[in-house]
Amino acid sequence: MTTEAPPLPHSYTPGSARAALSYRDYRLVWSGMFASNTGTWMQNLVLPAYIQSRTGSGGLVGLIVFAQLGPVLFLSIPGGVLASRFPRRAWLVTMQSVQLVGSLVLALLASQEASITALFMCNLAIGIGNALGAPAFQATVPMLVDRRDLPGAIALNSTQLNGSRVVGPLIAALLTLWGVTMAQIFVINAVTYLFMVAALFVVTIPEPGRAQPGQGWRQLTAGFSIARTRRIVGRPLSTMFLFSFLCLPFIGLFPTVADVGLGIDPSGPTYKWLYATWGLGAMLGALSAATVLARFDKRRLIRPALIGFAVSLAVFGALRSPAPAFPVGFLLGWFYFLLTTSLLTVLQQHITDAERPKVMALWFMSFGGTVPLGNLAFGPVMDHIGPHWVLAAGAVFALLLVGWCDLRGEDDSVGHAVE
Repeated sequence: MTTEAPPLPHSYTPGSARAALSYRDYRLVWSGMFASNTGTWMQNLVLPAYIQSRTGSGGLVGLIVFAQLGPVLFLSIPGGVLASRFPRRAWLVTMQSVQLVGSLVLALLASQEASITALFMCNLAIGIGNALGAPAFQATVPMLVDRRDLPGAIALNSTQLNGSRVVGPLIAALLTLWGVTMAQIFVINAVTYLFMVAALFVVTIPEPGRAQPGQGWRQLTAGFSIARTRRIVGRPLSTMFLFSFLCLPFIGLFPTVADVGLGIDPSGPTYKWLYATWGLGAMLGALSAATVLARFDKRRLIRPALIGFAVSLAVFGALRSPAPAFPVGFLLGWFYFLLTTSLLTVLQQHITDAERPKVMALWFMSFGGTVPLGNLAFGPVMDHIGPHWVLAAGAVFALLLVGWCDLRGEDDSVGHAVE
């Protein structure tokens, strides 16, 4: 006997962007995240470019990026466990506050031309706050909409992340032209965290239930057990892990790619416009998953997205001049986040709310934590042989992943399990 699902509280296509935005609490949190991430991408653009201009070393650029994203690799699992043990609102506000204070300290250090070591340590503190808070965010946001509207919510999350990649660099470029210093941009980033904090205080945050006493830390390996026993969960995670490490070093090393590969000054406006163009492509790639591609099974979009990414990356890596880098960079971003959004949608649809903090910790390890490892590994390689061969190797490996992540025949029943 089956129980008919209750009607949705809207008249839009289930799983679409418009459906997700019909939920008030989701809209508020999404807006706060967009404002906060805009400030973050202003900082993420300016700081690596400053390190490249100051040192000329791709290795040091990779090290600074690792300071912010590396903690995701090591602390996401503890962050997922803590997200289940503490009140969700208090935990999220605390982690946002850690990043806010870290950005203010970074502004002070930048204004004093502090050492690279000091900048590294401060960026590391910001990264720790992000790593501990991110699993809680990813476990909370899907609970703000009906499960049938998850694809739209996930696609919009990816859209705001990449939309902020466009808006942030554009704002940073304009502020730089108006004489705003790097330190002042870091202060502006600190202020944007307040938008997220304000949203957290006015929405209703579901509490999925605490871990039983004495069980919390034994759950450190629970996410791995779920991924190992369910292919529909494990393959997206392993694909993202391998893809992030071998195909995405160009993201953190973008200043080096632009400087050495394309002859673009990473401190100049052309670099910022190129980065914004790539981010615009990524934003539209994510948005397309919840609009023109909303009715498509996301399992069937993974392979075409991987192939499109591989071709775009190979062409981008072969370029030697700035002009063609703009349209190719746009396509590279589009396929990149169509792929990422499709993988994340499949993953989120096949886990329950109780499993979400632990499994999403593994997603953040794969998506965010592995990228800085690639930066550390391939930054020195780029210094010795240039970026072209590194990007070409990433394109080849993306093609190899096409067969590995073929989920077209996987059973979809888990995705509709009753919570």
